[in-house]
Amino acid sequence: MTGPEEQPDEARVNDRYADPPPVTPDVDPARHNGHRPADPVVADQPGDLWDRRVAGGLAFLRRRLSGDYEVDEFGFDPELTDAVFHPMLRRLYRDWFRTEVSGLEHLPDDGAALVVANHSGTVALDALILSTALHHEHPARRYLRLLGADLVFRMPLVSEIVRKTGGTVACNPDVERLLRGGELVGVFPEGFKGVGKLYAERYKLQRFGRGGFVSAALRTGTPIIPVAIVGGEEIYPMLADIKPLARLLKLPYFPVTPTFPWLGPLGLVPLPSKWLIEFCPPIPTAHLVDAADDPLVVFNLADQVRETIQQTLHQLLERRPDPFGP
Repeated sequence: MTGPEEQPDEARVNDRYADPPPVTPDVDPARHNGHRPADPVVADQPGDLWDRRVAGGLAFLRRRLSGDYEVDEFGFDPELTDAVFHPMLRRLYRDWFRTEVSGLEHLPDDGAALVVANHSGTVALDALILSTALHHEHPARRYLRLLGADLVFRMPLVSEIVRKTGGTVACNPDVERLLRGGELVGVFPEGFKGVGKLYAERYKLQRFGRGGFVSAALRTGTPIIPVAIVGGEEIYPMLADIKPLARLLKLPYFPVTPTFPWLGPLGLVPLPSKWLIEFCPPIPTAHLVDAADDPLVVFNLADQVRETIQQTLHQLLERRPDPFGP
């Protein structure tokens, strides 16, 4: 876990993901007071490790083909997420974006919390990177149940992937069911206004809508944890939005970036910006359960969350003067 005061060096970060070193026998008699040392533990040979991986892969395929795996009522498939999606995202998170995380001590080891973050990047990779950071850095390896707009769930392949990885529609009934079930729920109140803003407006939070996420937290007495994400604005810097084409394709925006659409498919490769993610102290709501329908309370709490994220973004930007630095 990466704390706010101490960031691990690159070797320690890489060690966390590396395979454990082989065990070698201890043959020094002096360390055993003249007694014969215990039989050494034989390290795995490369062939044995490969055999186990093949056997594990075949067992995984057998379970998938036979339907011998579990999904919850929202369609979340933990086994598929751990075996397929998280390993790919971890490479992007660790090697491409060189992500540093702080404030994980503010997240509970169990029980519900509403994680509220800023949104950016033209393509919503920040949601995936946030989910990866939480699962791979938090000691309890918790899943973040992301909320998505209706458009996401109208896209055939994307909808299936989002469901399988734990996402669901951003509506209050689903949010409240997840929170009452003790889940960590991730929400991006800026929505498409945040993802689709121009590069000139980078790291300036957009309006937070009507505060529906606050109402869900209040009704369930769930703490709200603001999160600031720096790095997403630079992966696809949006220079212009071709609105007529967006309306024709029924999209919220049609981006023009330094690489898209000029380079075709290569324009979809994100630029390797440096990412910083900070989880802020939780904001309790249990004492405000009776005020869930009070517009003034909802607005004030949403404004508090927004201001916390905005101020933290400024602090992170000071720590990262070079968007593409080490």
